[in-house]
Amino acid sequence: MDDLDDHLLARLRDNARAPVAELARALGLSRTTVQSRLARLERTGVIAGYAVKLSEAREASLIHAFVMLTVEPKQAAAVTAALKRMPGVRKLQSVSGPFDMIASVEAPNVGEMDALIDEIGALRGVERTNSSIVLATKFDR
Repeated sequence: MDDLDDHLLARLRDNARAPVAELARALGLSRTTVQSRLARLERTGVIAGYAVKLSEAREASLIHAFVMLTVEPKQAAAVTAALKRMPGVRKLQSVSGPFDMIASVEAPNVGEMDALIDEIGALRGVERTNSSIVLATKFDR
C-alpha cells in the first residue's frame, strides 16, 4: 500500500462504480496502472468487495440509532450470532469502556426502531442496553 493506493481507495469510497478511465484521469495515472492496482488490491484482500450505497434520500427516510450493549461474558458469541441474523442491525463492534458492544441499527419508522431495540434487549445474554437515536448525519465517508 502506498499513497496512490490510498487515493484510489478514497475515490472508490466516493463512487465504487467509477469507470477505470475516470479513476485514471483523476489520479493522473494510465488506465492500465489503475487496473493492475485494483487487481492487486482485490487479490490481496484490501478490497473485499463492492457494495451498494443508498441515496441520501433513502438514508434520510430511515431512523438510525446506536445501541450500546452489556453482555454476559460467556454469551458474546451467541449474542453476536443473534444480532447478525437481524436485518436492522447494520454493524456490530466490540468496544472498551462501560459497554461491551455497540450496534449500529436502522428501521423505517419509530415503531419498528422501538421493536428492534426491544428485540435486542430481550436476547439471551444481553444484560443491559442504552440507545441513542441519530438526529443528523454531518458527513458519511
